[in-house]
Amino acid sequence: MSAARIVVVGTGYVGLTTGACLASLGHRVTCADVDESKVARLAAGRVDIMEPGLAELVARGLTSGNLSFVVGAREAVRDADGVFLCVPTPMGAGGAADLRAVEQVVAEIADVLPSGCALITKSTVPVGTARRIQELTGRPDLPVVSNPEFLREGTAVSDFLGPDRIVVGSDTPGAADWVANLYADLGAPAVVTDAASAELVKYAANCFLAMKLSYVNAIAELCERLGADIEPVTLGMGYDRRIGRSFLRPGPGWGGSCLPKDTSALLRIAESVRFDFELLDAAVEENIAQRDRVIAKIAGAVGGRLAGARIGLLGLAFKAGTNDLRDSPALSIASVLCAHGAEVTAYDPAVQGELPGMLVVDNAYQVAKGADVVVVLTEWSDFTRLDWAYMAELMHGDAVVDTRNLLEPRVVLDAGLSWQGIGRPRAGARVTSVS
Repeated sequence: MSAARIVVVGTGYVGLTTGACLASLGHRVTCADVDESKVARLAAGRVDIMEPGLAELVARGLTSGNLSFVVGAREAVRDADGVFLCVPTPMGAGGAADLRAVEQVVAEIADVLPSGCALITKSTVPVGTARRIQELTGRPDLPVVSNPEFLREGTAVSDFLGPDRIVVGSDTPGAADWVANLYADLGAPAVVTDAASAELVKYAANCFLAMKLSYVNAIAELCERLGADIEPVTLGMGYDRRIGRSFLRPGPGWGGSCLPKDTSALLRIAESVRFDFELLDAAVEENIAQRDRVIAKIAGAVGGRLAGARIGLLGLAFKAGTNDLRDSPALSIASVLCAHGAEVTAYDPAVQGELPGMLVVDNAYQVAKGADVVVVLTEWSDFTRLDWAYMAELMHGDAVVDTRNLLEPRVVLDAGLSWQGIGRPRAGARVTSVS
């Protein structure tokens, strides 16, 4: 298709990635935001979000003229072919998605949109939002389209430009096809459907992944109780194409900007139609239990008493490759340790500044200094390259709790330290070959 005139409202993680990637596909994209200082930084090519390839894509868009940034959306949308709504939809009261930002943007721009302009929800929104937006505009000449994003932090650009699929839904004939054609050059399969089904796809996918993570954490606990090893167990599972290898790594629990709010929102959606979604509810409860099991491991490593224990944490971000602390399981665990009176020192290569109750340092070795136990909470590869013999010299105790099964256990053991992971024998013999 010919280049479209696109406005992206919101320059957060989803909005900026969407704008920069659509511009790279040849569309004329204007990104609008209410934060004047942020718009000024982006217009100068300065990107605050830690995301591989994004800053380079923004720079190329600015140089080509396909990408621009403005304060406020009202003037920008007057000649738009399509407007992507990429504003926050955080967890609101009772766990439902808070749509106030979406509704405010719609109210701001509805009367100035050109006839036929597509209003496209990229933010994760509850089923029925497209219908709600249509009512708010009061304009049947404005098609509303659901086009959920499937971006992972740390790989957002590659996910956008090399997607597994494009999902687009609308109740206006032809509108979903037009939006799907914006991505035509990517060559990805397109699921074109009604608005409600497209809105549900995102929740169904994310909640399935949350259940998969909860399941593997439960299997890891079972491994510990039965004397089995989670690594060959998940290896054997992952070769089954019906299951796949992704999201089969145990850890301290799932978190981040999507899974906690999306599981909560889908549970509220289910409640609204009187469906008791016990399976998803159990996955959420299992995630809480996993955090508690990790805290119990840490407590056991310091003799059962957290008060006064000196605990060093490696990692605070919810996953490696990002500086995002939203609903980070690492931060949740750190908060509980602090609440129990532990002296917590933490290091993360992407996180700086002060955090309540703990000392955040700028060097991994400072975490080990005087520590009774060192805990790996985020899977940064940097931690595998630490000098663990030197770490042992700095520590007061000798315990390492590896909640990501990241480290090579023999390296830690050879340094004179103890090692325990998640779902693994304490000796930690790794599977190194498959026959």
